[in-house]
Amino acid sequence: MAPPSRFLSAFASLLLFTPFFADGGSIGVNYGRIADNLPSAVKVVQLLKSQGLSRVKVFDADPSVLRSLAGSGIKVTVDLPNEMLSSAAKKPSFAAAWVQRNVAAYHPATEIEAIAVGNEVFVDTHNTTKFLIQAMRNIHQALVKSNLHSTIKVSSPIALSALQNSYPSSAGSFRQELVEPVFRPMLEFLRETGSYLMVNAYPFFAYEANSDVISLDYALFRENPGNVDAGNGLRYFSLFDAQIDAVFAAMSALKFDDIEMVVSETGWPSKGDGTEIGASVANAAAYNGNLVRRILTGGGTPLRPKADLTVYLFALFNEDDKNGPTSERNYGLFYPNEEKVYDIPFTSEGLKKYKDKRAPATGGGHVTAPPVTGGGVSRSTTRNTWCVASGEAGEEKLQAALDFACGEGGADCRQIQPGAACFKPNTVEAHASFAFNSYYQRNERAGGSCYFGGAAYVVAQPPSAYSRLIHSLSRYLFVCCEYGECELPTRY
Repeated sequence: MAPPSRFLSAFASLLLFTPFFADGGSIGVNYGRIADNLPSAVKVVQLLKSQGLSRVKVFDADPSVLRSLAGSGIKVTVDLPNEMLSSAAKKPSFAAAWVQRNVAAYHPATEIEAIAVGNEVFVDTHNTTKFLIQAMRNIHQALVKSNLHSTIKVSSPIALSALQNSYPSSAGSFRQELVEPVFRPMLEFLRETGSYLMVNAYPFFAYEANSDVISLDYALFRENPGNVDAGNGLRYFSLFDAQIDAVFAAMSALKFDDIEMVVSETGWPSKGDGTEIGASVANAAAYNGNLVRRILTGGGTPLRPKADLTVYLFALFNEDDKNGPTSERNYGLFYPNEEKVYDIPFTSEGLKKYKDKRAPATGGGHVTAPPVTGGGVSRSTTRNTWCVASGEAGEEKLQAALDFACGEGGADCRQIQPGAACFKPNTVEAHASFAFNSYYQRNERAGGSCYFGGAAYVVAQPPSAYSRLIHSLSRYLFVCCEYGECELPTRY
C-alpha cells in the first residue's frame, strides 16, 4: 500500500484531472469598466452569452449596462458604491430611492439576484465601516417594500485582510476589533435574510509576496503533495481552498456555520512589473482554467466538502485606466477588442477538451527556498540565530511579508495584536521582526526561511547581547518580547 501522503496526493490528482463532470458550482465574471477602449454594453452581453457565462457582477448600477442585460438570461449582481454607504445608512429614504431607481426599475427583465453593499469596506481609506451594517439593513428594507426581498440578496464583499488569522485554515478568525461592531451583526443579518457572505480571495497576492515559501503548483491548482492543517488534520492541495476554509473557520468560530459563501472576486494577472513574481499569461491561464474545472466539477472545500461555490472571476477585460502596478491593468480574460488573453473554458462542455498547458520549466514549478543571501547564514550554522526585519525593505514590502508570516506562514502573532504585551511600539518593522523570527524558529531556522523577498536577515548574537548592541526601539522590542524580557529600558 502507498504511504498515506502519496495516496492522498494521487487521489487529489484524480479529482483535479479526471474528465468527470458532476454538478458543481457556478462561474461568473466581474465586469469592470475603468477603461476608455471597451466595447459597448450590448456587445459585452453578446460576448458573455457566446462564452456561456451566466452570471456577471458590476461595480455600480449603470443604466446602459442593466438595460443591455435585459432578457439575456444572465444573472446580475449590482453594487452600491462605498461613497454612498453614509447616505444609505443615515437615510432610509435614500436607500429606498436607490433601490427603486437602480433595481426595481429593471427587474425582472434584468435578472438582478444580489446587491453588493460597498466593496472591501474595511480597507476603504474613507472610514465607511461604521455605516456598513445599517446601509445593508436599509437596502434590504427597501427591497421588502418593493416585494423583491425573496429573490434579491444583500451582502458585502470582504477582503481576506479582514481576517486576523488565516493560517492554518482551522485557526481562521476575523479581526478582533471588527467582530462585535461588524461581523457578528453582519452574519446575523445574512442569516435572517437567507443571504451569503461575499469574499474576495486572491492567492496571487500571497504567492507574489512569498514565492520563496509557497509552491507555484499549490497556488495554481496543479498536482502537489499538499499541506496538512495541524488543527483539523485536513490536507490542502490548493492555496485557494486554504484561504476559503480560513473564512469558513472564522464564521464557525462565531457559531455561523450555516452561512453560505460566494467568492465575489478571484483572479491572476497575465502581466506585471518585474517585481510582481508570477504574473504571466501562462500562470493566469493555469490559475483561472484550473479554478473553473475545480468549481464546475463539484465538491466544496476540505472543511465544507458539500459547499459548492459560486465564483466570480476578475475580470472580464484588461482595464487601461486603472492605477497602481502593471498587474492592475492586466487581470482581464479578454482584451478590449474581445479577443481572449488566453484560451480557457467557462462551461462543463468546454472543460471536456481543456488541458492545463504547463509552461517550460524556468525555475518555477515547485518553488523552493532561494539561496540565502544578504546577511543570511546556511542551515549548518544556524544553531543560535534569529531573524529580524530589514528597515531598508520599505514599509509596503514589510507589511506584505508580515501579512504572510502571520497568515499563511503560521507565525504566532498573538503578542503583537492590539492590547497584547508586544503591540507597542505599533510599527510595521517592530511587528515584522517579531513575526519573522517566530516563522524562522518554527521552521527550524531552515535556509531561506529568513528571507521574505529580501525583507529580513539573520543575526547571530544571543538575544541579551543583541539587545545591548541595538539602538532601535522596534528591534529591542522584538528581542524582549520573543524571549520574555518585556520590560523596556528606562531610557525609552
